[in-house]
Amino acid sequence: MNCVIVDDEPLAREGIQLLLRAYPEMKLSGCFNNAAAAGSYLLLNPVDLVFLDIRMPGINGLDFARSLGKTTMVIFITAHVEYALESYEVDAIDYLVKPIHPERFQKAISKALSYFNLMLQEKNDTSIEFGSQAFLFVRADRQFVKVDFKNLLFIEGLKDYVILHLSDQKLMTAMNLKAIHQKLPQELFIRVSKSYIVNTACIKVFDNNNIYIGEQEIPIGNNYRDFFFETFVNDKR
Repeated sequence: MNCVIVDDEPLAREGIQLLLRAYPEMKLSGCFNNAAAAGSYLLLNPVDLVFLDIRMPGINGLDFARSLGKTTMVIFITAHVEYALESYEVDAIDYLVKPIHPERFQKAISKALSYFNLMLQEKNDTSIEFGSQAFLFVRADRQFVKVDFKNLLFIEGLKDYVILHLSDQKLMTAMNLKAIHQKLPQELFIRVSKSYIVNTACIKVFDNNNIYIGEQEIPIGNNYRDFFFETFVNDKR
């Protein structure tokens, strides 16, 4: 899995390099102190994952992330916690706050590797077929996997893909979040941000900013907060 580091702080770049030494699955292809230099490199060299700072001279990390191709994943690494929600609006797979603890870094790497493997599987003609108000089918390698809605915890959008998070596995297919949401039973599934749809039957704990399903923390987008509280909390649907 090829990755690059984009951060204007030399010590931050060195710190990420040291952490990456523990992961032989990760191949560091380059380090850059600005987004423009990284962009020039990526034009000719495909990269699977970018470790990306946000506040940098010139192009900031959020704008740079928006320019990346649909198969390039982003993990933001920044000293500024206030950009966390916006980072998910540009389909980042994780958001790490400096200083980075090895345990937290390991969690981000595991997620990136998991999604990378899902993308490899998705290339084998994966699609979604809707069966009824109770289930759908995910087709892959000429086989159909039945997904009961009661076992579908939430759906995550990642650029032009959706990731179905089930109670026992994850499935990925090329489809945007809006398209799949339109086909789901609206009384059961609610969109809570640009990147997430959740099964309301699985919501047990939430606050004003996040929904917690198992160990997953799902952010509630600013543009979706009022709708979530009006429909789910006040049960107005």
